[in-house]
Amino acid sequence: MASELTPREKEVVRLASLGCTVHESAKILKLAPSTVDNHKARAMAKLGTDKAALLTRLAIKLKVTSMTDKLTPAEKRKSGRKTDGWN
Repeated sequence: MASELTPREKEVVRLASLGCTVHESAKILKLAPSTVDNHKARAMAKLGTDKAALLTRLAIKLKVTSMTDKLTPAEKRKSGRKTDGWN
C-alpha cells in the first residue's frame, strides 16, 4: 500500500502523523495549504481511510514514519513549532 503513495504524499503523511496541521506542512514543504490538503486526501484514499488517527497508525505500520520519528530542526523552524511531533 505504501508503494502506491508518491514521494510527496509520503512526506505529507509523515508530517500529518507527527501532528502537523495542513498549514504547518505547507510551510515546511513550501506548498500552498490546498496542495497539501489534496496530497493528504489522495494518500488517505489510497490507504483506504478518512480518519486522521488511522492515517497515523497506517503510516507507522507501513514504515512511512516510526514511533520515534520527530520533526527535524529545519522542519520545526519552518513550521513555527517549538516542539517535536507529539511533544
